[in-house]
Amino acid sequence: MLLLLAACAPADQPAPGAADSAAVTASAALPLVADTLVPIVITDSVKVDSDDPAIWLHPSDPAASLILGTDKGDTDGGVYVFSLDGRIDRQRSVTPLQRMNNIDIAQRVVIGTDTLDIAVATERNRLMLRVFALPEMRPIDGGGIPVFDGDTTRAPMGVSLYRRPSDGTVFAIVGGKSGPTDGSYLWQYRLVAGENGTVRGERVRAFGTFSGRKEIEAITVDDELGYVYFSDENVGVRKYFAEPDSGNRELALFATRGVVEDHEGLAIYETGAGTGYLLLSDQQGHRVQVFAREGTDGDPHRHEPLAVIPVRATETDGLEVTAAPLGDRFPQGVLVMMTNTARFHIYDWRDVQRAIDQARLGSERR
Repeated sequence: MLLLLAACAPADQPAPGAADSAAVTASAALPLVADTLVPIVITDSVKVDSDDPAIWLHPSDPAASLILGTDKGDTDGGVYVFSLDGRIDRQRSVTPLQRMNNIDIAQRVVIGTDTLDIAVATERNRLMLRVFALPEMRPIDGGGIPVFDGDTTRAPMGVSLYRRPSDGTVFAIVGGKSGPTDGSYLWQYRLVAGENGTVRGERVRAFGTFSGRKEIEAITVDDELGYVYFSDENVGVRKYFAEPDSGNRELALFATRGVVEDHEGLAIYETGAGTGYLLLSDQQGHRVQVFAREGTDGDPHRHEPLAVIPVRATETDGLEVTAAPLGDRFPQGVLVMMTNTARFHIYDWRDVQRAIDQARLGSERR
């Protein structure tokens, strides 16, 4: 029935109770459980290979907010811009670029004398960070910001932005394809004003333990609480302070059990001041694992699992989430996930919250 519904659905739209036919085909060998989360919207396809999403919040018209998603084609990749109905905005999308991996957005950041919204993405094959002014997607990086001192073995993959609440200063935290195990895998750059209206990066810190097993790609920052989290693939999620002068002490290592293989995308959903959820993509499990943002048992660094949610998206690398209302269709925000059909899935947060509530209720009854 799921396959039939998907086959009868309009192009690029999920059928009731099913996802796009390509995603169904990709997951045909997986057991389909009754509580699998189904996307409300499936985006148009990027050209080659989707990887990581980000969300830009429109300041006056939430329903006009945008989703950005990377395409990691080696020579014809790019950063694609989607409306909330999943359609590609061709005028704003930036192509071709060379193997775009991860992307993040920070709004109301202070760079020099300007306050603006920016998207920052890793252009892996050029060993660069790319910076765009939003919402027009105007490049403001002078062609790219070099990272890792040109070390080709550390081609940039992961990136997350830390916007310091006190003054709006923004930092890019970057992870590479490889790196040392001595506690300096991640490099942190302050984004500052360059010449002729451009942005450049100043390295301010190297930090982050690495197991040496696979790589570190997924990174997310909790601006309000001042923490950075990153996925040490095959091992767990590591937690540090985000401030560049806060040292290199690891605060937590969690999610070390129950993940099928790779720990991937990370994102934070806020439910209040200092409260909410940390979401982790359990890539080969085709599910999202949910942890308490504020920790548990009075310990802010003890992040026990709250829920494990199967999703229609398959082999998810990157994901992003917002608690901001996005019009009548998404009054409590969205969860956006990459899927391996070169698309992105958009889930209504109300569906995610119901799944979390059901998991917690089931746990209490046990």
